[in-house]
Amino acid sequence: MDLHEKIRTLPTSPGVYLYKNADGQVIYVGKAKNLRARVRSYFLEGAAENAKTGTLLREAIDLDYVVVDNEKEALALENNLIKKKKPRYNILLRDDKTYPYIKLTITDRYPRVFPTRRLRKDGSLYYGPYFPTSLAYRIVDLIHRHFLIPSCKLDLNRTYPRPCLQYYIGRCLGPCVEGLTTPERYAEAVHDVKLFLEGRGQDLRRSLQKRMTAAAENQQYELAAKYRDLISTVELLDQKQRIATLDGDDADVFGYHFENHMLAVNLFHLRGGKIVDKREFFWEELSEIVGHEGFVPGEFFSALLKQVYLDAQYVPHTIYVPVDFGDRPMLEEILTEGRGRRVQILVPQRGEKRSLVDLVGQNAKQAYDQRFRVLKPSAKAVQETLQDALMLPEPPRRIECFDISHIQGAETVASMVVWEDGAMKKSDYRKFIIRSVEGVDDFASMREVVTRRYRRVQSENQPMPSLVLIDGGIGQLHAAAEA
Repeated sequence: MDLHEKIRTLPTSPGVYLYKNADGQVIYVGKAKNLRARVRSYFLEGAAENAKTGTLLREAIDLDYVVVDNEKEALALENNLIKKKKPRYNILLRDDKTYPYIKLTITDRYPRVFPTRRLRKDGSLYYGPYFPTSLAYRIVDLIHRHFLIPSCKLDLNRTYPRPCLQYYIGRCLGPCVEGLTTPERYAEAVHDVKLFLEGRGQDLRRSLQKRMTAAAENQQYELAAKYRDLISTVELLDQKQRIATLDGDDADVFGYHFENHMLAVNLFHLRGGKIVDKREFFWEELSEIVGHEGFVPGEFFSALLKQVYLDAQYVPHTIYVPVDFGDRPMLEEILTEGRGRRVQILVPQRGEKRSLVDLVGQNAKQAYDQRFRVLKPSAKAVQETLQDALMLPEPPRRIECFDISHIQGAETVASMVVWEDGAMKKSDYRKFIIRSVEGVDDFASMREVVTRRYRRVQSENQPMPSLVLIDGGIGQLHAAAEA
């Protein structure tokens, strides 16, 4: 069944569709309220109006789809598949910046608390994210000093002959040594930490006040003094938090600058009405994804916000974007349902909020200039520098680079990436499965893949590259040269 015949058999239900190329790779993922109507529209009008659609349809030879119950499910599934498949015609979020959370290992016999950037479904409690990054570390340090819950990596299911330095300097209850604390005392401290991290300062103060009074009545004056000091610390932190919240709510603000098929996006994080951090995103050669005339800001921010927020542990109350997009109300509704509180995605048109969006856009323009005008040398400068450094007879026009890698230590694969005329040429990238080498032998693998590549180049009368770059050591280099 060819692609056109398959389209005629598509259901009219909501769902997600996946275009595939001749190699079976997913090259585009989209969602639809009506699968048949949406996919048919690509062929009826899309190719003539949109350069990206025309390019996509020339490469696509197959189609797969998944039927869901409603548009919300389609939107969520589309986001998951884009992140998993990384199709080349979708806007992909390329950003590895993560913010720390505070982890409380509540399922352990003696729970610990520490900063982490990895969220796991392990039964632990996670709080955050924290802006700026140092805030999570300062809070954990405060917990060590005042609540005496450790971050150590000892196995607390067993006991040790003596405690570590943290116990002696008064930053740990010492659960690792029998007799230094009791399960009840430790559980009480963990309960206090939980209230503290959840922001329930009033409940924590009431609990500490009762314990301080009881300790004083029992003439445990040293313990009562510890509770008194802890109450003072909690009150001070709670007062600072109330002052911050008077200034404003939590919000994220987006701005962008697009020029010459390159895009810079800035995201400002406002917490308590104050700018606490920012993130920068960049897309080069955007025309490969959206076509030379195909950048539509609304479609872009629709794709970007889904990837940023649908799987996020924390979403602010308000998200400000510079342009509107069609499924904004639906995304707003999904985020609201997932967080259990109102989440708004707003497109301010005037006033302070619009000025703030414009400010972030100006910062995106500065980031664009820094990334693409100041720091990025011209292709000619790169070629001339390479020619000089490597003593080449002429500036290199095309570079092919090879690397060997191992999948789970067993199957060996090689990859080739290509630089041509000042830019990475992704359409010429290749992957090779190593066929003649048994076991792990990087030298023999490199010899095989280089031989196969340039035997094919010669047989098809293709031009040889100006430079071949080998990722490895002297052994890989000799093997490639021999090939």
